[in-house]
Amino acid sequence: MKKDLIISRLIVESFFEKLNKALEVDVAIAGCGPSALALSLELSEKGYKVAIFEAKNEPGGGIWGGGMMFNELVLERELKGYVEELGINCKEFGEFLVVDSVHFASALLYHTTKAGTLVFNNVFVEDLVMYDKRVSGVVINWMPTIRERLHVDPISVIAKFTVDGTGHPANLVRLLSKRGILVSVSGSTENLCSCGTVEYEFPMDAENGEKFVVEGTREIYPGLYVMGMAAVSVGGGPRMGPIFGGMILSGLKAAELIEESLRREAVKIDKEMKI
Repeated sequence: MKKDLIISRLIVESFFEKLNKALEVDVAIAGCGPSALALSLELSEKGYKVAIFEAKNEPGGGIWGGGMMFNELVLERELKGYVEELGINCKEFGEFLVVDSVHFASALLYHTTKAGTLVFNNVFVEDLVMYDKRVSGVVINWMPTIRERLHVDPISVIAKFTVDGTGHPANLVRLLSKRGILVSVSGSTENLCSCGTVEYEFPMDAENGEKFVVEGTREIYPGLYVMGMAAVSVGGGPRMGPIFGGMILSGLKAAELIEESLRREAVKIDKEMKI
């Protein structure tokens, strides 16, 4: 058998095995930024099935470019234990850590995929699956298909919990708000655009932005969580630029909240089976 045929078969068979595993998961995440990587690593290491769908060719979100393409980024010193546990090199400067952005992104991607997270790049989440007024997964398509506006139908991924990690646009939240399903995200009508969500995050304020992103990480509709810059946008918080501690803490908080919900669901199912 020719090597070309063997190579093609290995790629096709391996990919479809991976895709088939991802069609029903515990957690489906749209967007593969730092919050998604922190969340997925935490849950995958605990045995949960997690799939990430990233529209771009390069998973990692805003990590790679650092600040204005100076590929360094900043973290709060409280995350020193976290980065050391992952074997990430860093330099300490008072209350901050400085990390090479390429090294940081590569480490997070390595550890989460090694733990079992399924990452699909060039895949766009174009809609949500909803059963009984609860978000129950995502609808996916190839990003080139979306970009070229080809009339190609998508496929569905069923998930116990879905996470909007799409960053500034908060795409999944907007899919609900534009239909009138989610009228107000921030809890009030202040600073909301006509579709019911904040049009964009507020101007730069790194200190308060870092706090806001963690506080804004939550379940905003049954089955749908928001984290990272998506949480900032929908909550109307300030942006924070190339400091990423809040992004990591947001992902870890989302993991904690979702794990708690998954445990409650498992207990409920167990009780129903015993009846």
